[in-house]
Formats: sequence, structure tokens, C-alpha cells
Amino acid sequence: MRADRLLRAVRRTLLSVFGFQVALAIALSFVDSYRRRGKKPKPFPVTPPRTVEVGEGTLTTYTFGRDLYADMLAAINGAERQILFETYIWKGDEVGEQFKAALIRAADRGVEVYCIYDGFANLVVSPAFKHFPPTLKVLRYPVYTPGLRFWRLRGYGRDHRKILVIDEEVGFVGGYNIGTPYATEWRDTHIRITGPGVWDLTRAFADFWNLNRRKRIGHSERPLLLEAASSTWEPRIRFSRNVPRLWMFPIRNMYLEAINRATRNIWMTHAYFIPDQDFVDTLKDASARGVDVRLLVPLKSNHIVADWISRGYFSQLLTAGVRIFRFKDAMVHAKTSTIDGNWSTVGTANVDRLSLQGNYEINVEVIDEAMAEVLEEIFLRDQSNCLELTSHEWEARDLHRKFTEFVLAPLRPLL
Repeated sequence: MRADRLLRAVRRTLLSVFGFQVALAIALSFVDSYRRRGKKPKPFPVTPPRTVEVGEGTLTTYTFGRDLYADMLAAINGAERQILFETYIWKGDEVGEQFKAALIRAADRGVEVYCIYDGFANLVVSPAFKHFPPTLKVLRYPVYTPGLRFWRLRGYGRDHRKILVIDEEVGFVGGYNIGTPYATEWRDTHIRITGPGVWDLTRAFADFWNLNRRKRIGHSERPLLLEAASSTWEPRIRFSRNVPRLWMFPIRNMYLEAINRATRNIWMTHAYFIPDQDFVDTLKDASARGVDVRLLVPLKSNHIVADWISRGYFSQLLTAGVRIFRFKDAMVHAKTSTIDGNWSTVGTANVDRLSLQGNYEINVEVIDEAMAEVLEEIFLRDQSNCLELTSHEWEARDLHRKFTEFVLAPLRPLL
């Protein structure tokens, strides 16, 4: 009897603590949303599009949404056979309408157009915008995906990818969603690919479409069949894809392998940095062996709870010699890294549980000195717009900040 009372007391205590954590997170989000009303980001430094040759193809890097959108729309308008378009967020604003109209025009002139967008990420988008003509094959990835088998964890991943492939000849992939704010107000990174590497991007889209095509309610959709793969193999460009339904999460391993091999520098830019302890330890080990480890994150992101939770790792990293830079005046949403002037990655995956062990993600891994040089140049340009966090400054933060970080720390496994 006494044991039962003790168990009930423990359960009530745990539920109360968890409830307080959730309530605090919600309160922080509301307060932050109120403070942001009417505020516009300030101008920030950007790097013009840069193109490098890799094997028989090219890679073009974009750091400003307006430049990227112009080239994506031009590619859509020039499509002759097929367009594969996939995005996490597709806003029903001016930019969103431009993409929708361009895709419809392409379908009207006989181009085969496939579109995928995430239902949950676009809940606040007007239903009218999400009405498409039958000439477009549109897959709205459902808000709730496990169906009746709610216990299957592999059924809960969101489609966080951003892909565009035109005629299997040119592809785009990176962190940019589709919307007007991203055109000028956010600092993100995307790349344009030509050459043999486009085939892997095409296959990534087709695999996702075929895996989920039966979710197109009211449509009897045939599989998306591709022509034979290119006989040219480009070993310096590789794609890593997280596929929760198949329980495949190679992007985390891609990062850990590259970090473990680093001998000179590791420069990482991430919108949301909530790693597991093994990832933190790998960065600390690299710093201990003399590698220049730098982490660039937003000073204030668009998700304040993620900011608070990520800060729980700052003490460890700073003590280990990792330099932390916080991008000011605008949201940095990029997911990029470059190591030793030779290895680089650009993609959709953040360093957090949702990206590395939860969502559908895709990153391109490039082993090329010219590409690494471009990303190093971009990193230094971004660093010029940052405030470096010092150990003294961090340890001297207010007591209420330390308390909030402590209370929210148990929520890390959820993000």
C-alpha cells in the first residue's frame, strides 16, 4: 500500500515537472512572438552566386533567396519534359504564387510536373492556395502519417526536404523553403547542380514519391519511373538521405565520420543546433587535437525554445575550445559545413534529433577543394556579421537564464 502511494506520488511529480516544462516552452514562444511583431530583419552581408566545376558538372552556391528564386523560376520556365518539385514550406504569398503559376504554365505546355509539400508545415497556408489544377501531380504529405499503427515510430517523420529537378539535367537542393520572407530576410544556403550528380537527386525524389504515392487521396497514381541511370559516376559528389520509414539515417554518420577525420578546421553553420552527447564529444575531441572548430548559429532564431535548449551545450563546447559565433540582425537558416579545405556538405538537415533521427532529409556531400574554398569564404563573410560568445560572457549570464536552460534541458530528446 505504501509502495503504491509512493509510485502515485512519483508519477504526479513527474507529470507536474513535464507539464511545467511544456508550459514554460509555450509561454516563451508566445512572449517571443509578441516581441517580434512588426519587426523586420536588418540587412546582412551576402555572397554572390559562385560556380565551381566538379568533374563533368558544376555546383553553384546561393546565399540570398532572391538570387536563388530567380534561377529556379528560370529553370522551371525553361523545362521541356519534366519538373520534380519538393518543399517543406510553400507559402501562399507573392513568391509562393510565382512558383505555383510557373509550375502550372509548365504543365499547360505539356511538361510533366510533380509536386510534393509537407501538410503539417503548411497548416497555416490558405486552403485556396493549396488547390491545384489536375494538370499537376501534387502529393500533400499528410499531417498524420502512421495511420492506425500509431506505435510505429518510423511513421512520424516529416518531409523536410527541398528539391527541384528540371529535365534530369539541373537540380537544386538546400535549406531554402518557398516564400517571400526567405527571398530577402533570411540567410540560407542552397546549391544548383549540373552533370552526373543530378541523377541521384532525381532518384531521391522518385523514391520518396513512389514510397508515398498512395497517400494521394482520390488518385490512382502509377509509380514515377526513371530512365536508366547515367553511366558516368562522379565519386566526389554523394547524397545522403534520411528515410524514417526504412529506418535509414546516414546523415548523422556522414557528419561524425568527417569530423573524426578532421586535422585542420571544422566550420559549421546550423539554424538549430541540438546535438546528442556523442556528437558534442566528437567536436570536443577534434578541438582537443588542435582542429579549429567553429560553430555559427543564429543569435535569435525563429524558434526560441530551440535556442534555449541548444544553449545547454555551450559550456561544454566553449570549455573544449570550440568557438561559437551568433549571427545577428537576421535568421540564419543554413545547414552547411566544411572541413579541412576539402570536404563540404550542404543540405536540409539540422543537427538535432528531428533532422538526424526523425525527418526525411537530404544532404549533398562534396569532396572538392574549390567547393570547400567557396564555403569557407561564405563562412567568413557570415562570421563578419556575428557576435562571438566567450566563456566569460557565457558563465556570467543571468541566473534566470541558467534556470530556464536547466528546466528545458529534458526536452532535448524531443527536438
